[in-house]
Amino acid sequence: MKKWNLFFILTNLFISCNSEKLKAIPIPDEYFINVNKADSLYKIKNYTLSAEHYSKAFIVYNNLGFPKHKYRAAKSWALGKNADSAFAYLNQLAFDNEFTDYESLNLDTSFKILHSDKRWKHMKDRVLINKSIKDKEFIKPLADRLDSVYEDDQKSRNEIEDIAKKFGWDSKEIQAQWQIINYKDALNLIKVRSILDKYGWLGSEVIGGKGNNALFLVIQHSDLAVQEKYLPMMREAVKKGNAMSSQLALLEDRVALGKGKRQIYGSQIGQNQVTKLYYISPLEDPDNVNKRRAEVGLGKLEDYVKQWKIVWDINQYKIDLPKLEEMIKLEESK
Repeated sequence: MKKWNLFFILTNLFISCNSEKLKAIPIPDEYFINVNKADSLYKIKNYTLSAEHYSKAFIVYNNLGFPKHKYRAAKSWALGKNADSAFAYLNQLAFDNEFTDYESLNLDTSFKILHSDKRWKHMKDRVLINKSIKDKEFIKPLADRLDSVYEDDQKSRNEIEDIAKKFGWDSKEIQAQWQIINYKDALNLIKVRSILDKYGWLGSEVIGGKGNNALFLVIQHSDLAVQEKYLPMMREAVKKGNAMSSQLALLEDRVALGKGKRQIYGSQIGQNQVTKLYYISPLEDPDNVNKRRAEVGLGKLEDYVKQWKIVWDINQYKIDLPKLEEMIKLEESK
């Protein structure tokens, strides 16, 4: 894996999401438009307006919504000092969607304003009950093994940026860190393949949210042959609600680029090794990329690429694309 082949991963805080209702009703475009607007407003700390856009998203979706979005709505209402609305969504999660992440709920400082309210303990007690029930339903040995795989995968990668800031991307320290990462990836792949080949792509309700993320991360970090082998399995898992469509989009992009094609969702970012500037790896049909991203639960491309100081200009990108593809071919031939 090239160190410049960066990507973004959306993590899932939730173990169950009332998926049957969500799958039964088509998701309107307005749902994701409002969610993306709410996310943007949250980032600039306009919490009340952010919460209102989350609520609009649920209204256009027959008062349904993904639990992760309802959780964010509760955070926005709490930070906007509207306790009643915050509890409305937290109670939906606790009592209707069987939210189980008791630890995250306790640690989330967004809800500090709610702690003195008697409703807080009542809601938390329900989440704790949900958690205890779900814990019994897990395939415990597999969940524990995959939790460890997740920690191994993320720990070394989370240290990369700090090492680079201190010693530089071309330093011997960075090279040593990548050796550690590659070694752990090889061990993790053995563990994950043994699970996938025996049980298939298990959902969060069986192995937990962290374990489910571990399956994706390890395959995403593997070579092209492994990614191609398990891509059809992940596609089926998404259809069954056992994997996230946003994560599948990242794997689809990885495989497409690995096969010399253009990516579909714009998730993969490269870096010019001469100028050190980042770029969006070759992208199919740039005009409709945001529509495709919304369909799988990803935010707008122009917002996503800001973290690499990339300004998304569709017309300029289409002009530059042939030169970009030529530059990439030259780099790969070296």
